[in-house]
Amino acid sequence: MRADAEVVLNASGRQVLAGLCGVDSAVMAWTLPSWTQEAAALDAEGDEVPTAVWRTGGAVVGPVAFGCRLCAALRCGAAVRWVRYAARWERVCVRHGRWLMDADADQELEHLDLRAVPDVIVAQRRWVGVARRAVRGGVEPERVFALAYAVVARWWEQALQWEREKVWPGRLHQVAGGNAGEELERWRIVGRDAVIFPEVVAVADALLDPVMAQRVWADSGAGRPRPLPADGAFCRALGERVGRPWLGPLAATDYGGPLIAWMGAVVRERRGKSRPPGWADDPWWVSKEHQVAAMAGQLRVRAKEMKAPGSGTWWRSTVPAEQRMWIENLIGDAGEQLTQLRGAQSGTTREVARHLLELLSRGTELLDQVTLRVMVAAVNAGVPVKDVAEWARLSPEEAAEALGTHRDTHDE
Repeated sequence: MRADAEVVLNASGRQVLAGLCGVDSAVMAWTLPSWTQEAAALDAEGDEVPTAVWRTGGAVVGPVAFGCRLCAALRCGAAVRWVRYAARWERVCVRHGRWLMDADADQELEHLDLRAVPDVIVAQRRWVGVARRAVRGGVEPERVFALAYAVVARWWEQALQWEREKVWPGRLHQVAGGNAGEELERWRIVGRDAVIFPEVVAVADALLDPVMAQRVWADSGAGRPRPLPADGAFCRALGERVGRPWLGPLAATDYGGPLIAWMGAVVRERRGKSRPPGWADDPWWVSKEHQVAAMAGQLRVRAKEMKAPGSGTWWRSTVPAEQRMWIENLIGDAGEQLTQLRGAQSGTTREVARHLLELLSRGTELLDQVTLRVMVAAVNAGVPVKDVAEWARLSPEEAAEALGTHRDTHDE
């Protein structure tokens, strides 16, 4: 049976269980989050026979995590395995210094040892204050956390290219027992949420700070609109808040990411403007493409890739992580440039023409770059040049020439 298995009961089933336990149904509803979940659907069947249906906990209530066995031992005298519904911001057992893992993934770890990384434990205590600030500001804490989590998880993927990043590798090796060794890729999946947690809390705190929002407004030109600069005060201050003064320009130029989306929403809100129909104006909204991949899903993908390696089988197994990140960043940058074209046809003829042409030329340049990088990655993975040329709408000769020029330029 899955560790995150949950049972849903109809009315007769709930009555029987409450009777067996000798506990009032209202108390059961308060104690068990799944007590009335899907009750309407089951009760509508009109079956008076007690009925139980198995579900996965995540589909019924929310994320399921393993509980701390040491806490269980203190309460009942036995270090038994137990699970609970736990949001991602309440995964630290402060008493025993443990990060409690997702229970929906097919992996053996129930917790990560945090005794060598006390900043994660400190972040758990700090989150309580951040959540209170969110409530006072009229924002649901879970929405603030979700956005900050998306921002930092994106940095986590990009950090493979950051030569100056020293904190996360150190933390990762510590939660891996001292050295991730040859299992680095697996540990980057399993340890991610614990390792980045302090930065997630710090970013959440920053996004709630009115002073930081004012910096975004100033960076945008306030009353005289201008593109957000790479050396803006907001991203510079954000980098300092997460202990990385060098991060500002990298964050500011991550076009197409959740942080830039939040900044854009803040600016539009200050200017009293809204996006075209179909676009979200809520600063705390995290689009589907920005939502963080769960550990269980990543582990399943990795397992498939390990079973079926080789050229043309799985993109992630044949294209190095660094190349994939370059491609993703270029796509995001190009998308951001093209997004800025919406509603740009207002103003003097000269201003509009200059603005449109600059954005179009930059977007076209980025699309050309990412097209070439995808071609190179595909050919290196064993895809025939003639197929790559066809998909890129080039002749085989043009594709070969472009690939050759790229290799000469990058010494590949």
